[in-house]
Amino acid sequence: MYQGLMVIDADAHKLENPLVMRDYIDPEYRDRIGLVIDSLGDQRARIVDFNPATGKNDFTRLFPQPQGMGKGGFRNLHPDTTLGAMFNRVRIEHMDQEGIDVQVIFGTLNLIFSSILDKDLAIALCRGYNNYIAEDCKGYDNRLKPIGVIPLQDVDAAVAEMHRCVNELGMISVAVAPNLPIPHPKAPDAFPEIRSCKTISHPDFRPILQAAVDLNIGLGIHGGPGSYMVGGISDYTETFVLTHIFVQRNQQQLAMARMVFDGAFEQFPDLRVGFLEGGCGWVPDLAHAFHEHWEKRIRDFDPKHPYRPSLMDFTKLMIQERGTHNNVNLIGQAKNLFDLLWNAQHDPAKIDDASLYEHYELRHRDPIEYFARGQIFTSFESDDPGPSYMHLAMGEMGKHLACFSGDYGHWDGVLHNCVQDAATVAEYEREHLELLLSGNALALYGDRLRQSLPDYLQTKGSGLTALSK
Repeated sequence: MYQGLMVIDADAHKLENPLVMRDYIDPEYRDRIGLVIDSLGDQRARIVDFNPATGKNDFTRLFPQPQGMGKGGFRNLHPDTTLGAMFNRVRIEHMDQEGIDVQVIFGTLNLIFSSILDKDLAIALCRGYNNYIAEDCKGYDNRLKPIGVIPLQDVDAAVAEMHRCVNELGMISVAVAPNLPIPHPKAPDAFPEIRSCKTISHPDFRPILQAAVDLNIGLGIHGGPGSYMVGGISDYTETFVLTHIFVQRNQQQLAMARMVFDGAFEQFPDLRVGFLEGGCGWVPDLAHAFHEHWEKRIRDFDPKHPYRPSLMDFTKLMIQERGTHNNVNLIGQAKNLFDLLWNAQHDPAKIDDASLYEHYELRHRDPIEYFARGQIFTSFESDDPGPSYMHLAMGEMGKHLACFSGDYGHWDGVLHNCVQDAATVAEYEREHLELLLSGNALALYGDRLRQSLPDYLQTKGSGLTALSK
């Protein structure tokens, strides 16, 4: 706790040992995952994947990606948290030291599972990881809450795994990638090096969103560099520094925008989604962009009747602009130019093309409402000042979006004084700070987390129900 306030780390991480995790994978897949040392002297996960070029399972891939565009991490073991990210006894000591009551545990290697090309291998890896992490977190006083991972490569299998994670393994939620890499239509033979993506808001993935609603879980969207995932500008960076700066934010911003404008939040008004490890300072600007474009290009936009000035006004202004010399020619030029720009033969009202109406089905819903009604959450780390100004830019709802994350176990996570630093980066009112340290995480993960809290936190968890809405 921090000054009597419950502290929930909404996005901590496990450093999976692939050699241990192999024991949880179906025997026929065990030899296809292991560890190697790359040419840089760094340890990588080696996965033998399906090869589109040969049609066989002979595509050796290293994760995180060691070189080239979208380069993944290297020299990235944190001296303070590496052992704790592997061994829970050390993790609990660190949580006690810093005043963290509960950690929500995401994986590290499993962040690349949605980039696996072999569907059956992806399913086996997800099931194996979920069995592994569920057993790994047992016996730690309900303070460690593992998050499952599901195979986007097979939606039916993903939905089944969601139900197994929650109903059989007792997990509070599952994680998904922001998108699934797919062949690029202009270069299908160059996949996966050249690729497009299917975002999590795609209609094919709607059964996953429906399952999240049915299970009453907050869906955690989590990206990762160096995993062959499409991340826009992150695919055009060749150093880890540049990749890491852009990949998380870029992937999460794209995922959030598509969830909004593809109508996912409209179709599922009870869906809660956490866009994690991408910071939160950018949220007010993106929310403003959502609102502005919705207002001007969806709500108030009529593509069938665009603005057309009158010929008289156009001609008058052209004469004033060009002078009065040779008015007859200017009048003729004005009419010709007017006809060219606004040719009556091409009446927009007679064009029958549904694509003129972008996101027309959302014209009655300001995207800001999705933030206000508790469907969108983000995370912030201890040195991030973002939460201190979100309410200034977005009003009261800006207090209800960001969840504290120590990013425990990753190279850029901070252990020492992480809670204190997060709490004192600004002069928060106590109720606002309570939301940031635990209330927003409880709102995101919902009853699955609230009802699994240790006994000494149950009362506090219940008291935050109203505050976090």
